[in-house]
Amino acid sequence: MIPSADDPDLDIAIDGSLARIRERATELGPSFGALTDAITLAAQGGKRFRPALVMAAFDAFRPDGADASAALSVAAAFELLHTAFVVHDDVIDHDTMRRGVPNVGGAFRQRGYADGADAEGAALLGDAAAILAGDILLHEAFRLVAMAPTDPATRDRLLTLLDDAVLVSAAGELADVENSVATRFPSRAATLDTAFNKTAVYSFRAPLQAGALLGGADAEAIRVIGDAGGSLGLAFQLVDDLIGAFGSSAQTGRDSGPDLRETKRTPLVALARESAEPARVDESLALARTGPVAVREAQLVLEASGARDRLAGLVADLLDEARTLSRHAVLPDRAGALLRKVADGIEGRIP
Repeated sequence: MIPSADDPDLDIAIDGSLARIRERATELGPSFGALTDAITLAAQGGKRFRPALVMAAFDAFRPDGADASAALSVAAAFELLHTAFVVHDDVIDHDTMRRGVPNVGGAFRQRGYADGADAEGAALLGDAAAILAGDILLHEAFRLVAMAPTDPATRDRLLTLLDDAVLVSAAGELADVENSVATRFPSRAATLDTAFNKTAVYSFRAPLQAGALLGGADAEAIRVIGDAGGSLGLAFQLVDDLIGAFGSSAQTGRDSGPDLRETKRTPLVALARESAEPARVDESLALARTGPVAVREAQLVLEASGARDRLAGLVADLLDEARTLSRHAVLPDRAGALLRKVADGIEGRIP
């Protein structure tokens, strides 16, 4: 299974960073205090597998008795980076709820209404608060890495990893929005690039490389575990696409087929449009937003096109790549076992 964070020391590192932000709020007024409360709520819950990957990679390479302080700080940074992306993503998607409760933007919309704002004013306040919250979390992620108790050369390499994660993820998010509004459907290659950039680097490659670096891995081992992380990250996102189209309500947290109702332009849909009946695919997806019967029809059309099986085949190929890399001579046994465990966990999510 994919590691999840059940390390109390990691919780302390994340919570301590959020507490620092809240402490500053006491001198910056009640509105900022409310914002820091919303940030804290946004950072709670979830599996926290990104920081867990940092710690697992660190443990796989470090000598016995090595100090974990820097790794904990960097692991916390990756969790706050993820939270920042989620908060900003909700603004992009115009979402006001997350996990069944108002998100940062939703909470501040309610605050705006309570102060007498109209709908436009409340929406403006909600979006502004969410953008600022994401900015604060991004800043805090970089601050945690910059202040991690490690040597200057290692710190510079960690900051480069984080910088790359932010830039690549931003490029992926922008491409995803462009794909959604363009009149011409993006190519399969374009959708795969977008999927990789949105998820693989910041969620898998960079956390694994950061943990390995802090554990003392050499440059070749860091490269290999990063390549494996890229394959795992893309596989993870493609499985998410399968879940978004075919997953149960237990997997999606919503009614079945949310990606179909939202007409998302994923690699799954790109593969379906390569079939003999692209017009039928387009028609079924256009109708999917109308209700569960239309969603089921779109699922049948996608399956008949062969896209579901082809995407599952791509996932299998990516997981095979990661498993092959896991046996590379430069990786210690514990690192190889970690990569195979993550691959098995991703495989187990396929609907």
